[in-house]
Amino acid sequence: MKIWVDADACPNVIKQIIFRAANRMKVHVLLISNHPISLPHSPYIKQIQVPAGFDKADDKIVLDSQPGDLIITGDIPLASLIVEKGGHVLNPRGEQYSPQNIKQRLAFRNQSEALRSSGIKTEGPAKITKREIALFGNALDKILTKLKLKP
Repeated sequence: MKIWVDADACPNVIKQIIFRAANRMKVHVLLISNHPISLPHSPYIKQIQVPAGFDKADDKIVLDSQPGDLIITGDIPLASLIVEKGGHVLNPRGEQYSPQNIKQRLAFRNQSEALRSSGIKTEGPAKITKREIALFGNALDKILTKLKLKP
C-alpha cells in the first residue's frame, strides 16, 4: 500500500501531516507534481515530477496507483477514477470519497463546471480551516490504521 499525493494543489500543512504519518506508519508516500517540492529526508517520502500540462499528474496517479492505495486529492474527477479502480481517496479537508458518495460529488462538480462555462461566476473553495486540518489528520490516521492491519 502506498499513499499518492496530488501535490500541486495540496496545502503545505496537509503535506506535513502526511509526512509525519508516513514516517510513523512506515508507509511509502509519492508526491506527484508539475514542479519541484521541498521534502523532508525520509526513506518513505519521494517526489515524482511530471511534465507541465493539463492532468499530467492525475494521469500518472491513475496509471501507476494500485487498488488498495490511498490517494490524497481534492480533484473530484481523479477521485472518481481512483474509486472505480478500487483505491481509497481522502481530500485535504478530511472527506473520504467512496463508491457511495463519489457519483454525487462528481455530478455537483460537473454542474458547477457547466455554470462556469456558461459565464456564471461561482466561488472557489474557501481557505482550509483548522477544523478541516484536524479532520484530515484524524481521517488519515483512521484509514492508515485500517489499511495497515489488513493482511
